[in-house]
Amino acid sequence: MNISADGVAAISTREGFKLQAYRDVKGIWTIGVGHTGPEVHRGLVWTIEVVEITLANDLERFVAAVNNVGCSLTQNEFDACVSLAFNIGVGGFEGSSVVKQLKAGNKQAAADDFLMWEKPPSLRARREGERRQFLGEM
Repeated sequence: MNISADGVAAISTREGFKLQAYRDVKGIWTIGVGHTGPEVHRGLVWTIEVVEITLANDLERFVAAVNNVGCSLTQNEFDACVSLAFNIGVGGFEGSSVVKQLKAGNKQAAADDFLMWEKPPSLRARREGERRQFLGEM
């Protein structure tokens, strides 16, 4: 399965779409849609095309992680899981209770467990949005 255009748009909205490098809340140089890396530095400017290509490349590992869960997901569920993985990392996602609940076949509990990843507190709205997306309420 792959992330949908709506899923990519939701991640872009949640992360922001920046053509100029900036320091994130942890002080890490970031550009595009949440992209960090050794090439990102003060003064770096990208085109929209570079941001979109980089995002597509960055998403590949998160899409793979969600596909490795090993259970069937609707497109909304899949997209929400990719968004969560994008934000907390592959390792965090793979070890999360969201994945444990999915593997157990308890999708409602998986949806509710998105809300466990709300640190710092500024992530609460993002997690609520991902939960709604997972449940098909968006």
